[in-house]
Amino acid sequence: MTAEDLSVPAAELMIVGHYDKAAGYATRRAGGSPSWLLLWTEAGAGFVEQGGRSCEVGPGDLVVLGSGVAQHYRVPPGAGRWRFWWVHFQPRVTWTAWLGPYAGDGGLHLVAGVPVAVHERIGSAFRRAIQDARWTPDAPAPADARVPAPEVEVRVPAVVVGGPARELVLGAVEEVLVLATASARPAGARVGEEGDERVRRVLSIIAAEPGAPHSVASLARAVALSPSRFAHLFAEESGQTPMHAVRQARVRHAAGLLEVTDMDVGQVATASGFVSPFHFSRAFRKEYGLPPRDYRARLRGTSG
Repeated sequence: MTAEDLSVPAAELMIVGHYDKAAGYATRRAGGSPSWLLLWTEAGAGFVEQGGRSCEVGPGDLVVLGSGVAQHYRVPPGAGRWRFWWVHFQPRVTWTAWLGPYAGDGGLHLVAGVPVAVHERIGSAFRRAIQDARWTPDAPAPADARVPAPEVEVRVPAVVVGGPARELVLGAVEEVLVLATASARPAGARVGEEGDERVRRVLSIIAAEPGAPHSVASLARAVALSPSRFAHLFAEESGQTPMHAVRQARVRHAAGLLEVTDMDVGQVATASGFVSPFHFSRAFRKEYGLPPRDYRARLRGTSG
């Protein structure tokens, strides 16, 4: 079974594909999809509508469509083609932090203008996802682990089978989301101001190593500013203090560990940079509304 057999993929299915479609291509789902859908445009143009919001996308634009809302996407009039990667998936809880600034009405998230510098890495993540979709622990290693860039569509989309393959593909999708959302700029963000690039640099440092022993002084040194100047600039540009940003990043990192590992709460706290399980539990409850153990139990459908 492939995606071609599934006009509305079942919620539990994860499917990866690559299309190069000519004028006239269109997909419409009046009831939406029970799964989420990611679209990454490599070449040409597409037109995407969901829940009353629409956008035209081109190379370097990422669209993520939430589930359960009517959607329609197509090659727009005047465009000769639309070459794009697509993935049907169920998101990890922690991804909302990355997608939130790009969310719009109807569950349409548009991450526009992802810098060219990260396009190849994003493409590589998708190519790896296609390969990993069919991975099993006893599968022989390919003679050449590099996956070539498709010049035309991958004619047989990959339905992900098995828990290990699913985690590998989710990891690739997460890489795409992090690269795109961290390097693009949400609509309405201020551009060209003196502090923007330095604040973005610090946010990247925090996101890369949330568990590191960050302080206002250490983050200020990373961008060659005094602690007082840095703290003022960071708050002015981001609307929060540097240590609040660190705490949020640590909690998001911890949520990911709770979701995909069997580490106990104390280990998760330490790996995420918290000085004690008590401080971790308090910060986690403030962000997610319930303690870490209850959060993990809810994700896994257990009672605790």
